[in-house]
Amino acid sequence: MLRLEAAYVRLLRWGLRHRAVTLVAALAIFLGAFPLIRVIGTEFVPPADNNELYLQFYTPVGSSLELTRAKVQQVEAALREFPGVEQTYATINTGIVQGKNYASVFAKLADRTKRPMSVQQMRQPVRERLMRIPGVTVTDLGTLSSVGSGKPIQISVQGPDMAELERIAARALTAIEATNRDLQREFGLRPTQGIIDLDTSSKPAKPTVSVQVDRQLASDLGVGVAQIGAALRPLLAGEAATSWRAPDDENYDVNVRLPRSERGSVADLERLAIVSTQLEPDGGPRMVRLRQVAEFEEGFGPTQINRKSLTREILISANSDGVASGTVGTRIDATLRAMELPPGYRFVTGGATKDMIESFGYAVQALALGVVFIYMILASQFGSFIQPVAIMASLPLALIGVVVALLAWRSTLNMFSIIGFIMLMGLVTKNAILLIDFANQARARGVERAQALLEAAEIRLRPILMTTLAMVFGMIPLAVAVGEGSEQRAPMAHAVIGGVIASTLLTLLAVPVLYTVLDDLVQRVRRRRLIKS
Repeated sequence: MLRLEAAYVRLLRWGLRHRAVTLVAALAIFLGAFPLIRVIGTEFVPPADNNELYLQFYTPVGSSLELTRAKVQQVEAALREFPGVEQTYATINTGIVQGKNYASVFAKLADRTKRPMSVQQMRQPVRERLMRIPGVTVTDLGTLSSVGSGKPIQISVQGPDMAELERIAARALTAIEATNRDLQREFGLRPTQGIIDLDTSSKPAKPTVSVQVDRQLASDLGVGVAQIGAALRPLLAGEAATSWRAPDDENYDVNVRLPRSERGSVADLERLAIVSTQLEPDGGPRMVRLRQVAEFEEGFGPTQINRKSLTREILISANSDGVASGTVGTRIDATLRAMELPPGYRFVTGGATKDMIESFGYAVQALALGVVFIYMILASQFGSFIQPVAIMASLPLALIGVVVALLAWRSTLNMFSIIGFIMLMGLVTKNAILLIDFANQARARGVERAQALLEAAEIRLRPILMTTLAMVFGMIPLAVAVGEGSEQRAPMAHAVIGGVIASTLLTLLAVPVLYTVLDDLVQRVRRRRLIKS
């Protein structure tokens, strides 16, 4: 330790003799962090490994419930091929996946220490395996915790006309696919990486049969449009007439509707009879065939129509693999902004990308307020408006450590790493406070400025290193992310460890040098005032 203190004193003595070189080097290191920030990916919150895997898929439009069930069984069998998958649970036409051709599968995984791959590492091989199952289109593959918030990349195409929205959405999908190819070339990704699970809320049209009622003729025969609809609904879709208590002591709804043989074609519908409000000559109810008052036309209709902000929308959503979702969202946003849209139509960014932009803005405000409050406290404690500037020089010097640590751990710039950087605002200034406060006390005793700084460096080095190492070793358990779901919080520890180490190393040299420069500036201003007076 004595050798380390002697080496540091010699280095500081050299820095005080070459102040310009020292400050320029510190400034260059600080500015060098900004190009590296572009290399770090950005995202709102890192995905967590909670020992679960969740996927959604759909079969072709018009698929029967039996076909979808068969595909679910194939998907479950494919998932069980991977080591660590303990059990699976599937649902069809439930929750957010409505429709007989929509299904979701939940897989419970073994503990992270008992399986060879994390959830993030499993996504790509699972996706490649599911691509070999015909008739299955995967729309989402991730964790159950991400289902409520949806995919991280969401683009809402809004406008008044649905046909125009579909054309714009098709152009947007083409542009996004081109962006994906650029990302794959830039980051060296595989064909199954980059922008994945690309999907839209505009699904292929489903077969429909429209009923065109001759209102005048129907009224003359005593049949209304509402009456026709009320009669067709239970006959075709079914209606829960009662419930049945089974031997297993469970209640089951009893649905009543026409047998399949009498509702399989338009001719079957035309033969259906509706009870008229008019009576037959014998006083009995008059029955009116539907073909007498209505025409049936086969066609296609939209699966769903979404509305947002008082206008129609088509939602484009996607996941990312191999590239941070924030980086992908920024690229997609820049690509779509370059597209020309008709008047009244627009792209609106949503999902985690929107949350990230908003949260980053709030974080910058919190960071600015933190700097202001730190300066106010230091100025009141030191009784100077200049010395706090030298102390707070340690704040930007921590940036390079944060960036390098995130790169080393292959982490991202997200909310947790930003929280860690805000934490550094209070941690890194303590080193500079120890040095400057000791130097001020020594100068108050009559010690020359340079000698006071050298004494401060020699005496205060040990407590500075002790507090720095205590913080670093205290953050290591969080940084290595050994607990379940700890991947989300690990970037905070990465930022703190890198920032504390870099700030400590740079502060020990740059802050005393900057202190002398600012002190010379103050002395020069005072001499000029004396001369003028």
